[in-house]
Amino acid sequence: MLAALTGLGLSTAAGLNAYIPLLVVGLLANLTDHVRLPQEFAWLADGWVLAVIGVLFLAEVVLDKIPVVDSVNDMVQTAVRPAAGGVVFSATEAAARLDGSDWMARHPWAGWVLGIGIALAVHVMKAAARPAVNASTAGVGAPVVSTLEDAGSLGMSLAAVFLPVLAAAAAAVLALLSWRVVRRLRRRRPPGRPGYARRIRTSPQGGGSDR
Repeated sequence: MLAALTGLGLSTAAGLNAYIPLLVVGLLANLTDHVRLPQEFAWLADGWVLAVIGVLFLAEVVLDKIPVVDSVNDMVQTAVRPAAGGVVFSATEAAARLDGSDWMARHPWAGWVLGIGIALAVHVMKAAARPAVNASTAGVGAPVVSTLEDAGSLGMSLAAVFLPVLAAAAAAVLALLSWRVVRRLRRRRPPGRPGYARRIRTSPQGGGSDR
């Protein structure tokens, strides 16, 4: 059960930034005993793999803080973030099999499906909100929101490993807040000009428009 909560937290973090949870899991597996990876995911702790992920992380940090470029980056990340979510969820669930999880041993695909789905849902909400943030702040809000997202991804990743119950609660709160933000953004649409249309329709025949 705790492994599933860990996977949930890591997948949520991957929806915000694909590379932070990969780095957290890989570095902890490489340098400490807090994360144990089975043989099929041992590559996550390889030094060269971590170096490549680190370079991609630095590129993501820069690109995601530039207005307009951040939206293009989100399009590219539509494939990357869910994939990262699938990897980290599957890695933690595969590690749980070492502790005797019979269900996951019989259904190894479940970790991939859940991780991809969770990360994709978070990514979609993030990508939908960013253009509205840029438009309402003239682009000034992009680096601020991006920094908060990176911090949230790091905090969620660490909590998922060390305090999985807290990570699950934080993921639920994030989902609720994101849902409310999306609803509010949908309601904020430019007002039309219904009065003008009514005046045209009700103008006397032959009198022309009232402009």
